Amino acid sequence: MNSTQKIDMAKKYVAIVKIKNNSDGTAHCVKYRFSNLLKFTSFLDKKWPQWKWYNVYSNINQNKGSQLGSFTKLRRPNNKSI
Repeated sequence: MNSTQKIDMAKKYVAIVKIKNNSDGTAHCVKYRFSNLLKFTSFLDKKWPQWKWYNVYSNINQNKGSQLGSFTKLRRPNNKSI
């Protein structure tokens, strides 16, 4: 397996998702790794129907950890990748 194949198999993105507010008013967030923005958003709609927003970060190469985008219930991704 070469390095390109390993990158293709790796999850390309990490997201921090605000799913609700805690009782003290702070954000309750979860973290996921994934490769397809459209499928991930659909997953959130099913698993966490009250989700508020998510920030997307790179999970590969020299850009690992850099923020790539942000989405909300009303401003959703139009493509499977950024």
